[in-house]
Amino acid sequence: MTPAINQLKKLKIAFSTHEYEHDPQCVNFGEEAAEKLNLDPASVFKTLLVTDDKNTYVTIVPVTGTLNLKRAASALGVKKLRMAEVKDAERLTGYLVGGISPIGQKKRLVTCIDQSAQTFEKIYVSGGQRGLDIGLSPNDLSLACHNATFADIGESK
Repeated sequence: MTPAINQLKKLKIAFSTHEYEHDPQCVNFGEEAAEKLNLDPASVFKTLLVTDDKNTYVTIVPVTGTLNLKRAASALGVKKLRMAEVKDAERLTGYLVGGISPIGQKKRLVTCIDQSAQTFEKIYVSGGQRGLDIGLSPNDLSLACHNATFADIGESK
């Protein structure tokens, strides 16, 4: 059990778990999950931490695209954002990069989910370790992330 799974059970949120054999050579974790689990890559989302040097935020975008830092800053009500350092992301979430779940993090962080998530009945995010994804509805993900907001923060590659 990961903290993400424990949190979902505690909140009584319906979810499914999807495990696959993670290739240690692979660094495109989300794309690997989509391929190995035979999922629509647009429904698989990655968790990225960003900072304005005062606060750190969680952003959730499709693995098929990238995070638009300007739009994310606007959605989060800050002037400018940059990607958080790996060590900070791991320390704040309690997860290792490649397995950072937006759910059950050590520290409660303000979270924003790309609005494209709302076009799916079920989306997939990391379950808290490499090789484990969780499937759940976008609204349930928002609830599990302490009422995360939806905004246009992603862009196609």
